Amino acid sequence: MNLAIDARGLRKRFGKTDVLAGLDLRVPAGTVFALLGPNGAGKTTTINILTTLVTPDAGTALVGGFDVAAAPSDVKGRIALTGQSAAVDEVLTGTENLVMMGRLSGLGRQQSRDRAAQLLERFDLTDAARRRVGTYSGGMRRRLDLALSLVVDVPILFLDEPTTGLDTRSRQELWNVIRGLTEAGTTVFLTTQYLEEADQLADRIAVLDRGRVAAEGTADELKARIGGDVVELRSADGALLLELPTDGSVHGLRAAIDVLDRSPEASVDGAQVSIRRPSLDDVFLAITAGAAASAPELIESK
Repeated sequence: MNLAIDARGLRKRFGKTDVLAGLDLRVPAGTVFALLGPNGAGKTTTINILTTLVTPDAGTALVGGFDVAAAPSDVKGRIALTGQSAAVDEVLTGTENLVMMGRLSGLGRQQSRDRAAQLLERFDLTDAARRRVGTYSGGMRRRLDLALSLVVDVPILFLDEPTTGLDTRSRQELWNVIRGLTEAGTTVFLTTQYLEEADQLADRIAVLDRGRVAAEGTADELKARIGGDVVELRSADGALLLELPTDGSVHGLRAAIDVLDRSPEASVDGAQVSIRRPSLDDVFLAITAGAAASAPELIESK
């Protein structure tokens, strides 16, 4: 298997806190890999190590075939990073931002203008090319930020919570851009707080908990770990009152419904029972630290 990223036993401590405690990750080239985890789980630290911004205390990481500690310059020549905030100059136009980045990256004047035009078209920003970025919407700024990361073609792109703060339409537009990148052969490594985003985009997903990978697989494989259907009790206006995961058997469903029927919430006027398949939210809550203790017990068949 051709791996774009191969990390083994990564450890990082800040003060007395072990942020990474033996992290292992393997990301096949040309895929989207999503890293999920609660706040403080080590997602951004992982990206910072893989992009050579932070040195690990122990372990090894190969990115693009080069060791992040021993050959950081080689790694930097094969990656691009887009952080949680759009790094664009609001006073300049879209074209000016891209041309400036091209010049800083070593491209000639005409090369920079040609590359800017290509990227503006690729990211659907041609009509806004001469407008100051300060007039752009949030989604347009994020697309321009991605374009800036790709002024020089690289095989691996790191996205740290790329759609934070965007509305639903802008988020979906950015998803289409990311899909286009992987179709062209780019490896995308992303962290996200939106589980739907990982479900929609990622070929593989890793759930990070206490500095280690607690679970990894495709979205369907992770959902299968939860078991069968989830029984929900909702109010007349659709608000979730209570939910119980089951093993999917007839007995399990009946047992869950009996539990719901005895609950105080069942007395709410217009309360209704519904059944749904497990989601990544269920996976996340079941796997991450502290969630298992607070989650309802699984209703199993006898």
